[in-house]
Amino acid sequence: MKNMRNRTKKITAFVLFSALALIGYQFKFSSILGVKSQAFTFFQFVAPTIAQFLGVWLGAISVVLVELINFIFTGKGINLINMLRFLPAVGAALYFGSKNDKKILAVPLIAIALFVLHPEGRGAWVYSLYWLIPVIAKIKWKNNLFARSLGATFTAHSIGAVLFLYAFNLPTSLWLGLIPITAFERFSFAVGICASYLALTSAIEIISERAKIDTEFLNIEKRYNIVNFAKNLAHALS
Repeated sequence: MKNMRNRTKKITAFVLFSALALIGYQFKFSSILGVKSQAFTFFQFVAPTIAQFLGVWLGAISVVLVELINFIFTGKGINLINMLRFLPAVGAALYFGSKNDKKILAVPLIAIALFVLHPEGRGAWVYSLYWLIPVIAKIKWKNNLFARSLGATFTAHSIGAVLFLYAFNLPTSLWLGLIPITAFERFSFAVGICASYLALTSAIEIISERAKIDTEFLNIEKRYNIVNFAKNLAHALS
């Protein structure tokens, strides 16, 4: 009976998190360095965290569902490139949610190999070194929220970059020119993921406490309640 209740609660949470992510998809956070055709949305900040709360695979399914609904909602054409664009957000979710599982590190490492095997990518091999960040973050700082967020966003980036390299044969000069832009862009994403995770963790804790809702069916890291996080940060800095 308890398992049935938890399953029902988890399905409800799945729907609510998916709805939140879908709403976030509709709001632009900011243009990417003034490029109006591309923008950050709150979906990119929320999506990775869902896999922590719901579990890795259920979180990944939620991300795919949201991407698919948004895909249909915006009336995008059905082609291979548009379908493959689902993968970066899924990669970020798998990385963020799999805190103690290193299998996800195969993704950025394979991306590096594919990048340098491509004629244009080979000339900008230094660009692919960005994708060592998820590997280092997972091995050295898996308990650090910002490092985990940075690893998640660079995992997504590794997938997206390789897809675009092979789909559009983007030139070496472009990749070299993107090095400083990528640093700023991914730092911004990592900050956004951290903020979203802190806000959602705190909101869940407050709601569950006031409404007397048992949240044991969710994977909640209580230390990332904003109050607890601030106390721990102050203690670390003192």
